Amino acid sequence: MITGQMFRDGIVSGANNISNSRQAVDALNIFPVPDGDTGTNMSMTITAASKEVCSLGDDVSLSEVSKRCASALVRGARGNSGVILSLIFRGFSKAFKDTEEANSQDIANAFRLGTEAAYKAVMKPTEGTILTVVRKAAEAAEEMAKVNEDPLDVCFAALQAAKEALAKTPEQLPVLKQAGVVDAGGQGFILILEGFQSVFENGAIVQGLDGGVKPVEIKTNRVVAEASGNIEFGYCSEFLIEKASDAQEHDPRKLRAYLESIGDCVVVVDDDNIIKVHVHSNCPGTVIQSALKYGQLINIKIDNMRYQHRNAELGMDGSAPQPELAPAEPEIASPENNFGFVAVCVGDGLEELFRDLGADSIVSGGQTMNPSTDDIFNAIMATPAKTVFVLPNNKNIIMAAEQAIPLATDREVRVLQTKTIPQGISAMLAYDETAGTDENQMAMMEMAGAVETGQVTFAARDSEVDGKPIKQGQIMGMTNGKIKFIGEDKEEIAFKTVDKLFKRGTHSMVTLIFGEDVIEEDAAKVEAKLSDKYKNDMEISVVNGGQPVYYYIISVE
Repeated sequence: MITGQMFRDGIVSGANNISNSRQAVDALNIFPVPDGDTGTNMSMTITAASKEVCSLGDDVSLSEVSKRCASALVRGARGNSGVILSLIFRGFSKAFKDTEEANSQDIANAFRLGTEAAYKAVMKPTEGTILTVVRKAAEAAEEMAKVNEDPLDVCFAALQAAKEALAKTPEQLPVLKQAGVVDAGGQGFILILEGFQSVFENGAIVQGLDGGVKPVEIKTNRVVAEASGNIEFGYCSEFLIEKASDAQEHDPRKLRAYLESIGDCVVVVDDDNIIKVHVHSNCPGTVIQSALKYGQLINIKIDNMRYQHRNAELGMDGSAPQPELAPAEPEIASPENNFGFVAVCVGDGLEELFRDLGADSIVSGGQTMNPSTDDIFNAIMATPAKTVFVLPNNKNIIMAAEQAIPLATDREVRVLQTKTIPQGISAMLAYDETAGTDENQMAMMEMAGAVETGQVTFAARDSEVDGKPIKQGQIMGMTNGKIKFIGEDKEEIAFKTVDKLFKRGTHSMVTLIFGEDVIEEDAAKVEAKLSDKYKNDMEISVVNGGQPVYYYIISVE
């Protein structure tokens, strides 16, 4: 039988296992644009569950531990891969409801319900992804349960089928075959299952490279417990940076100065290869993004100190039976207005722009750091409106935003399918305070769909697109998400990108949003070159967005 203790230890083991290999999973991403990365998103998602369940005692029921796991995963989900993972475990929780221990049929039902939940959440399921991997695992589990009453054998059959399905993903998706890799989400899911297998087969929890977390080992942080309840900076971020020779930045003193401007308790220590970082801030996403300029991040650890302090006040040190613990309550604003807006973006200029357009709350995030469902939920609850429109402004954040809808029980939440910053800006401009909810949603999405988006960024890895090799660090120009130009000069690439998108007679307005690694004079050169070619046919606005990752974000309307 599978006990609650075994499942608890399996979650911790699975979280440590994928965390140890998250960089390898990230490297499976075939698109060279810097993004949230599958391994990092899945690792951070299941680590939220690991932290939630690791203090549960050995006598915990399977029903309780799976319920706590599912709840933490839903709120901690990051990126599409993290959301799908959370839905799989939600299915597990449904199968284990009111169950002390699981038999072979319970395990088979868990995989089946997890598969169904994952497929239902994706509008157009694509085979050759994590969906295929979990489906094949479920089919094998159900077949084994028909002839074998040992739940461990059912688990191992599911894992073996998942591995076989993963190996076949390149045959199902040509882009994987061309790149010579398997699906990243499927690989991440198998790493988690292997963590469970280590517990089920050997009774051994896979240890994290940084020591990881262990059941009933988390103790109250006495520094936090003794602190005032009014904690100025709520998130403790710790990680290591592997220095990269081709990094955008090299001087750790510059990083330390920036972190001191947004937080306290800053420690930045470096040697020839590594920079160790510790900081307390209110914007861990911004901390991560600033650090990525120096190289790859490893051993990332982010703690919510306000949450820890509240637990400390409740006496939750892991040594005594614990009461039902609800997630930390966000700041709640009374829904006084009819409509409100939550926008996801990063960069001082973009935040100011969205606030000027009427956004009540800003969630810091985007490429390289997808916010969690809980981050978005907290912003929704801090918005004083009866109906809250959420603009994810990134295709990899939409699913996490939609997960927040049922969490907000005292207000209506509408997630607009904005996939880019220009789409979000256009949607905000279409809002009519005299119109109703449905009318506004239709108008805003119609306006968002009419805008063309250009982006100029750097290649995060060596790759090949449409038969053309791309080297790490090269500048790429994208039109509506497709790589069209590769070069060395970001201003030249920006000009070509606009030139590709703009159609005389169809378009009239161009907005150039330049990022933190572009000076205003260079953006002005792009503007002058476009004005010289298009004269009065093109009205150009130049905005300092201050965004990382993208040198230019371009809106063409």
